[in-house]
Amino acid sequence: MIDEKFITFIKEHHVLTLATCADRQPYCCNCFYAYSEELNIFVVKTNDNTRHNADLEANPQVGASIVLETSEIGKIQGLQITGKAVYYSGDQLAEARKTYLKEFPYAIASPGKYLAIEPEHMKLTDNRFGFGKKLHWNKDN
Repeated sequence: MIDEKFITFIKEHHVLTLATCADRQPYCCNCFYAYSEELNIFVVKTNDNTRHNADLEANPQVGASIVLETSEIGKIQGLQITGKAVYYSGDQLAEARKTYLKEFPYAIASPGKYLAIEPEHMKLTDNRFGFGKKLHWNKDN
C-alpha cells in the first residue's frame, strides 16, 4: 500500500525527469507524465527517435525524479523513483494510453508511443513534515 502522501505529491505535479543509461553513458530528459494510482505506473508519451528510447532498448532500468522547485528549505519536496520502463501492448497499452490522454487530451494529435514506468522503489522527501523527512515505498513490501 502506498502512503497517501506519495499520491498527493505525484498528483500535484506533471513533469518528471527521466534518467536512462546505456553503454555506461547516463542521460536524462524531462517528460510530461500521467499517473495511474490503480496500476501504480507513470505514463509518458515519447517518440522513436529519442535518445532515451535508444537507451531503453539496451537497458529498461530507469530512475526518475519529480521536484517542487523552491529556495525555501522548509518547503523542499521531491520524489525519487527507480524502476523499469515498459512499452505495453494490448489491454495494458489501452489503459496506459487512457491514463495519459485523460491528463493531456491534446496529445492525441501528436505521434508517439506510450511508455509506462513501473516503480520498484520510491523515496519522498518533504521538509514540511520535518527537516529531511523521508518516506520510502518498495514494490516488494
